[in-house]
Amino acid sequence: MEKDTKRGTESNADTRRGTGRFQERMPQAVGRAGSRARTAVRGLGSALATPTGPGEPLFARAASPWLRWLPYAVAFALVSALLPVTITVLTQSYHVHGAIAGALGTAQTAPLLLAVTRPLQAWWVIFAADVAGGFVLLVPDYDGALPTPWTPMVVVGYLFLMLALGLRESRRALLGVWLSTGVAGAVFEIVSADRPGTGVIVLLFVLSGVVLLLTSTLRSRGDAERRLVEQENISEAERGRRTLLEERARIARELHDVVAHHMSVITVQADSAPYRIPDLPEAAREEFTSIAGAARESLAEMRRLLVVLRSDGTEGERAPQPGLDRVQQLVEAAVRAGVPAELSLAADLGELPPAVDLSGYRIVQEALANVIRHAPGAATRVSVRRDTAGQLNVLVVNGPAAERVSAPVEGGSGTGHGLIGMRERVRLTGGSLDTGPLPDGGFRVAARLPLNGPNSPTDQKDAP
Repeated sequence: MEKDTKRGTESNADTRRGTGRFQERMPQAVGRAGSRARTAVRGLGSALATPTGPGEPLFARAASPWLRWLPYAVAFALVSALLPVTITVLTQSYHVHGAIAGALGTAQTAPLLLAVTRPLQAWWVIFAADVAGGFVLLVPDYDGALPTPWTPMVVVGYLFLMLALGLRESRRALLGVWLSTGVAGAVFEIVSADRPGTGVIVLLFVLSGVVLLLTSTLRSRGDAERRLVEQENISEAERGRRTLLEERARIARELHDVVAHHMSVITVQADSAPYRIPDLPEAAREEFTSIAGAARESLAEMRRLLVVLRSDGTEGERAPQPGLDRVQQLVEAAVRAGVPAELSLAADLGELPPAVDLSGYRIVQEALANVIRHAPGAATRVSVRRDTAGQLNVLVVNGPAAERVSAPVEGGSGTGHGLIGMRERVRLTGGSLDTGPLPDGGFRVAARLPLNGPNSPTDQKDAP
């Protein structure tokens, strides 16, 4: 007896646990079902608002496969249901001959399958069949139990056809279809004014207009949104292209001083060669004079080019271009801005090409400026060293921001456009750039700049 009681108690406990688990899982299942239903409704709304191009089936641009097949399924279901019902009602209720009823039923329903891809062509067939059926129903022995000239099956199929037309055709075509429906209804209203059940004429005219208006509005709205997105993409591409061109012009202006220095040295050496080298042949003197003249012309052309590259309202830079010997000042400025930055600058960098020296400085400057803007207070490490392969390695790594940033922090001394400027400067020297986020939420900028002149372009991996 005690065993039975114990067994019963355990059974009740199991039942309560099972009931508890069911009660816990039931809301989750309902929530998942509701989420799927909301997703399906949003997908259907998006498909209705997406314009259908010429020759495309309805919902051809829908993301979900079942949405793309939905118009075919609905059309097939309508034909399967309306065709036998139409033939039966025409023969039994309207007393139409069986052969005529079969022809009319097929012509009024079967083209609905065509409406998925060519709704206007389907409308011509169905409209002609409906008009012909309306005249057939003007029979003397009709008892008036059902409406004329449009049967209920005609109304259902015609409204689906209006839905397909509204999602596909132009407003001019839709207006023509609606007016044609009204004209045909008016003709039958005049012919069968003394017959009961003709209110279906007004009903079909109003309902078809409402369906055409709603679907056309949905399609127009979707078309406007699509054009807006395309315009935004074009504008974004244009902004990116303009930013890139501005950065290239900025780099060209900065390199003007470097190139002008070398050209000035060539000019001075060519002019002073006859005085530094005794017993110089006359031909050599003329050659040096020619070299000096060509160098002066090149300098003049470069100055004209600089005027073209300079932005409106800006003045020429008079200060010399900076180099890696001033990186320490950048790090100190970042520390003053609240970024705990450390610098590892190799002492054996040696003599660097001017373009590499300037590009390395600017890359560090832009990287630190990005840290100040987007990750204030983040621990940052800056490393500049020369490897055995004859390349200058510039590395800037920062950790996650000390506090959550809702908007970019003002500050920093960057002169370019972030990663775009870095990429262009690395490309100038023929190096490579590796940028991207770190697992801990930080960011890494690594540039390799060749010291022996530009190499062939290498693959670059840039963060978006």
